[in-house]
Amino acid sequence: MSMKVVMVSDVYFPRINGVSTSMQTFRSSLGRFGIEVRIVAPDYGDAADQGDAGIVRVPGRAVPRDPEDRLVKWRAMRGTLRTEARRADLVHIQTPFLAHYAGIKAARMHHRPTLTTYHTLFEEYLRHYAPFVPDRWLRAAARGLSRAQCNAVDAVIVPSTAMRERLLDYGVATPLHVLPTGIPLAQFNHGDRKSFRDRLGIPDEQPVALYVGRVAFEKNLDFLLDAFALVHARRPDLLLLVTGEGPALPDLRAQARRMGLGGAVRFLGYIDRATELPNCYAAADAFVFASRTETQGLVLLEAMAQGLPVVALSAMGTRDILGPGRGCLAPADNRQAFADALLHLMNDPNLRRQLSVEAREFAREWSDETMAGRLAELYRSLRRP
Repeated sequence: MSMKVVMVSDVYFPRINGVSTSMQTFRSSLGRFGIEVRIVAPDYGDAADQGDAGIVRVPGRAVPRDPEDRLVKWRAMRGTLRTEARRADLVHIQTPFLAHYAGIKAARMHHRPTLTTYHTLFEEYLRHYAPFVPDRWLRAAARGLSRAQCNAVDAVIVPSTAMRERLLDYGVATPLHVLPTGIPLAQFNHGDRKSFRDRLGIPDEQPVALYVGRVAFEKNLDFLLDAFALVHARRPDLLLLVTGEGPALPDLRAQARRMGLGGAVRFLGYIDRATELPNCYAAADAFVFASRTETQGLVLLEAMAQGLPVVALSAMGTRDILGPGRGCLAPADNRQAFADALLHLMNDPNLRRQLSVEAREFAREWSDETMAGRLAELYRSLRRP
C-alpha cells in the first residue's frame, strides 16, 4: 500500500549535518517500499535542488553569528505545512525548533499522525554555546523541552539505545523506537585513494588519519588534537586530515599552531559528499573520532563501509557501533589511551588489514535499505483510517 509522508526540518542541504544526511538517505530508500516523501526545509538561496518536486523550500533569514543556518519565517512554514499535511498521510518532524511547532499544528488541523526523530542531545550541546548560563539550568531546560515535545507526538525515533535510555530518564512516555539511519553502501564502498592524495600532494606511503564531521565545539576536537600531538611525537610522519566546516574551526587552527603541529594537521573544509568524500575516506589509513555527544555517529559507518579502521570514544550513540568491537578500537576516555590506540594501529599493518575486513562486513549490516524498510513498517503502523 502506497503512502505519502511529509518530513519537516529547520535544516537541510546544503547545510551539512547528521539531520540532513538522515533525511536524504531515508528519502532515497523509502520509495522502494511504496513511501513517497516530500521534504519541507529552509531556503538557503541555493538552487541545487531546483526542479525537485519532492523538496519544498521555505524562505528565511540567516541566523546571527551562524551563517550556516537559516531561521524560517513562521507564517511561511505554517502555511506550507498546512498544504503539505493535507496531502500527506503522516507528518515526520526532524528538528525541535519552528518545524516542530508548525508540524504539530498542521498535523492536528488535518488529523494526521505525527512522529519525531530525536537527532541531537541538546543538554550536552547547549553548554558549548551558552557558557555563561549555569549548567544545571541548561540541562533542566533541555530536558523539559525534550520531554514536552516528545510527549506531543505519536511516536519517537531514536538512533541508538543510549538515546532511548536518556529519553526514558527524561520522563518521555511516547513509544520510543530505536531506528538508526542506514548508509548507502554503494556510495561508500569504493573510492579513489590515489587521485585524492595526488590532488593534496600526499605521498602514497605517508600514513593518514582522518576526521570527518562538523568542526564544532561539541565534537571534542580539542581532545583529538591533544591526543594526536602525543602520537605525532612518536610518529612525526603521521598526517591528520580534518574535513568539514563549523564554528570551532578558527580556534582549532590556532590550537594546532600553538602545539607546533604545523603541516601535520591539515584542515580541508567542505568535502562534497557525492563526489569527493568517498575518495577522502579511501585516502586515509585510519578514522578518528572523539565526540561524546553523538546520537549515532554515521561517519563511523561510512568510514567502515570504505574498509577504514576506526579509533573512537564509545559514548552515547557510538556505543551501538563500537560495542561489538568489529573494525574498530575503542580506547578509554583519556588522551593518552586514545593516542596509544592510534599509535598501535598505525604501527601494526596486520591489525589494520584485519580491522579493515571486519569494518566492511559490519557496515553491510547497517544498509540504507534495511533501515528504510523498518521505517516504512513504522509509518504504516501509525497510519489512521
